[in-house]
Amino acid sequence: MLVVACIKQVPDTTQVQIDPVTNTLVREGIPFIVNPYDTHALEEALRLKDRFGCKVAVLSMGPPNAEATLRKALALGVDIAILLSDRVFGGADTLATSNVLSAAIRKLNSEVDEVGLVLCGKQTIDGDTAQVGPGIATRLAYQQLTLVDRIDNLDVGGKRIRVSRKLEGRHEIVEAPLPAMLTVVRELNRPRYPRVPMRLAAADAQVEVWNNQVLKLDEQSIGLKGSPTWVSKIFSPERAKGEILGDGAADPEGTAALLIDKLLAKDMLPL
Repeated sequence: MLVVACIKQVPDTTQVQIDPVTNTLVREGIPFIVNPYDTHALEEALRLKDRFGCKVAVLSMGPPNAEATLRKALALGVDIAILLSDRVFGGADTLATSNVLSAAIRKLNSEVDEVGLVLCGKQTIDGDTAQVGPGIATRLAYQQLTLVDRIDNLDVGGKRIRVSRKLEGRHEIVEAPLPAMLTVVRELNRPRYPRVPMRLAAADAQVEVWNNQVLKLDEQSIGLKGSPTWVSKIFSPERAKGEILGDGAADPEGTAALLIDKLLAKDMLPL
């Protein structure tokens, strides 16, 4: 069985800057990281490899410099790393993105091994839509299990999986047939760190690049042309200046009273 993890390169949110004229992200000099939720999807794929001996493929759609993200995945122990990169993929919304990722998964399923699981982070920290994973499941007609915080059982031979879903105020236990798409939350696991020999090997390992000549998708269904939604405006919210109340060291009780009065005035404390 082949397990596919989908990861994304995102800007470090502590460093994001917006061009006030064009309302677009300023990429020059901005560090990029692996989407934090996706690191948990990747870790769980590797744990399944450790337990069941299945192969793990990792996919990422992005510009050529996203290869660095895939090399980090190779250093952790994935078997196949594929970068989906082409100018015609650029400007994609979640609908067009899920179309490209689904096509790559179909290709892996037909040419490498039968795909049993697709793992995605529950959302990305740049878009926060949580739509790409479900979009993949819909396009591939896979079972869709979202907000997974624990895999209770995986029956590879019987092609069934049982998971726990973290919902508001409760958990839900769901069993489904494979193939399935899982979006995962941070509570699922703790990502591992790469070992030095693996990092050295990853520096020379092959990262395959698939463009649209490989996937052969209709250009009207991908990238900007295949995106029915677009961002009309991006802006950084203005932050009000902070306020120092009293002297916490010299008069802690008086300072606490000032804070309580301030919170009550803003209707932020129950009476």
